[in-house]
Amino acid sequence: MNVAADQPGLAVVALIPAYNEVERIGDVVRGASKYADAVVVVDDGSTDGTAAAAALAGATVVAHPANRGKGAALRSGFAWAVRHGADVVITLDADGQHDPEEIPLFLDAYERTRADLIIGQRTYADMPRVRRWANRTGRRLLALALGQDVPDNQSGYRLYSRRVLAVLDEAGKSSAPTRFSYEVEVIARAIGAGCTIGWVPIRTIYAGEQSHFHPVCDSVDFLRTVWRVWRMRRVIAARYRN
Repeated sequence: MNVAADQPGLAVVALIPAYNEVERIGDVVRGASKYADAVVVVDDGSTDGTAAAAALAGATVVAHPANRGKGAALRSGFAWAVRHGADVVITLDADGQHDPEEIPLFLDAYERTRADLIIGQRTYADMPRVRRWANRTGRRLLALALGQDVPDNQSGYRLYSRRVLAVLDEAGKSSAPTRFSYEVEVIARAIGAGCTIGWVPIRTIYAGEQSHFHPVCDSVDFLRTVWRVWRMRRVIAARYRN
């Protein structure tokens, strides 16, 4: 299916990376379907029937035979969307933390600004204490590495334009993180390529869902990504000085 051929306007793909979310994935797919030409679920090695539930709700399912991490799932979904003619891709989580009814906020912002990457900004005060601390700490560290503040660098509710997807595809040919830190590196890659970034306020939803974030492994991965971002910035700055 070529989503660009389905309607003459903007071709929108909703992309949902999922791992063992059989109880929630159907509602997320049905909600996103109201605003997207196609909904793609990348089933990242689930063992609980997530893929079947997503397909039953109307999604196209791209399956990883084993769990490879959120970053890898996003990259698989981006590749599908580009092959099928998407103009923009909107990513949202499978666990219900992102309200599909807010997709129009991203589409309206894109129509107004044509920003290459639009990120949903949450309210830290509404997060559980541990998540609030982790996000604030991550914000400070990334700001030091980038040399500029990014209000919510770990939000996965985003709109990606074809331009920024091309940047990410080129970067992925060398290396790219496979877990949660991939979304952090996306911001650095976009800024380094001169892409524009926009923001929309979104609801901060935590309803007791099980997180697939591993405090030790993913924190180490995040720190490695911040280090790569800092080194990347220095390389770019040296090129301009020379």
